[in-house]
Amino acid sequence: MNQFNSPAKENIVLFPKTLDYYQIQLTVMLENERYGEAMELLRFLLQCQGQEERHYEEWRSLLEWLAAAFPYAAQGGDGDDAPDAEDMDLGEEDMARILARSKLEEDAEYPDKLLKRVMNEPLSEATVLALEQLSYLEGSGVDEALTGWLQQAEVHPLLQFRTLQTLRRRGAQGAIRLSRGHEAAEVEIETVPLQNDEFPPQISQVLERVAEQAEVHEPTLYYFAQELWGQFVMSIYGTADYRKLLDGEYSELDIWAGALHQMVSESLNGNRKEEETRGMYGITDSMRFQFEGAYRSLRGFVKSSLLDK
Repeated sequence: MNQFNSPAKENIVLFPKTLDYYQIQLTVMLENERYGEAMELLRFLLQCQGQEERHYEEWRSLLEWLAAAFPYAAQGGDGDDAPDAEDMDLGEEDMARILARSKLEEDAEYPDKLLKRVMNEPLSEATVLALEQLSYLEGSGVDEALTGWLQQAEVHPLLQFRTLQTLRRRGAQGAIRLSRGHEAAEVEIETVPLQNDEFPPQISQVLERVAEQAEVHEPTLYYFAQELWGQFVMSIYGTADYRKLLDGEYSELDIWAGALHQMVSESLNGNRKEEETRGMYGITDSMRFQFEGAYRSLRGFVKSSLLDK
């Protein structure tokens, strides 16, 4: 990642749009286990000026954890320098579990500190990291605390989903009733997807439609659509919108793909060309009401996420 090696990077001030781009890059790197690149990007961000102090604290915390959990990546070993799985006595998950246990041995209050971060701080890389660490700590107390919190507190839907993933990784089972947005939902913990390929195929089919149109009309749009759609699907998991998406016909997928394209295009360009977008996806006048409903759902998610930052 040579773009982060500029000798004058300490003089860089990131504009909001640029910061958003780097935050998305960081998320993608972590999801794809490109830990060395993620650490390099974090070091770059820490040397930039003009950001809120909470951003620097989150970046430092994440960098420290990554360096401890994946030492070979800290030395630049994301690719050929990384140990092969067959040459490693421990996998990355085992290493993360050992790190969490060593933290617990050093500090008996470590689980409580992680829980307080998750429950009292806004959704951020730091809260997601705390949930990741909680995945590797044994004891039913953590399950009970997270379950009770989800059922009783008003929690951002995306943070709810991340917490449900943590409960599944911890081996929790059974149904949990919670408020998802403005509706009640019941979720089976053992069926909560942990990876993108665990979602039903309709989820990826929406993105495939956007990819086809973006390639022709707006190539840069797909990258941002992919990120927004992944976050949005997590936020509506288990809701009526989610069930409707899965139960609908092909036209339902076109509607969501068109609404996603429209939302991202407006965010990037500031232009509202709804008729043009609907034409791309074959959304007729009779489908317009459904299209507008899907668009409002996406827009509402984007607004709520910005307010919680």
